[in-house]
Amino acid sequence: MRPLIFTLIFALAALGNAQNSDCKCCTENHDAFDFWVGTWEVFNKNETVAGYNNITQIQDNCIIQEHWKSAKGKYTGTSNSFYNAKKKRWEQIWVDNQGGVLHLKGNREGNQMILSTDEETNEKGQVVKHRVTWTKNEDGTVRQYWEVITDGKDIAVAFDGLYKKAE
Repeated sequence: MRPLIFTLIFALAALGNAQNSDCKCCTENHDAFDFWVGTWEVFNKNETVAGYNNITQIQDNCIIQEHWKSAKGKYTGTSNSFYNAKKKRWEQIWVDNQGGVLHLKGNREGNQMILSTDEETNEKGQVVKHRVTWTKNEDGTVRQYWEVITDGKDIAVAFDGLYKKAE
């Protein structure tokens, strides 16, 4: 009986390894933003609740999908983040219920995921770029710091939030 059990265990392990090798998005690059996955309560700098974010992996680990809801529930948004293997970078497409759209691109550097938009001209004729940095903190929290850079020098903070795992 024991040889049959060991044979069965080895066969199941081999089957599991074969399935994992078929995963096109199970690479170190695809895992670089996994620290953001979870169900979060998000706090402003003044420690009030800014909102709630549920971030999951979908499509066999190929997409990290975000579902944001502000604390008052009036502002919602969804993003899809993915590693673009052809371009060797991360990308995020954000769309919200106010008609806002961002296409961010970049990579992880150390404990940070840094993504930026291309420069574009706003209605005032200024060149604007968005840069969002997610920092993986040692205590398991994540800081999201969103800057709007105007004319290459003026920086305004659009959002500075601390993600804490929801209980």
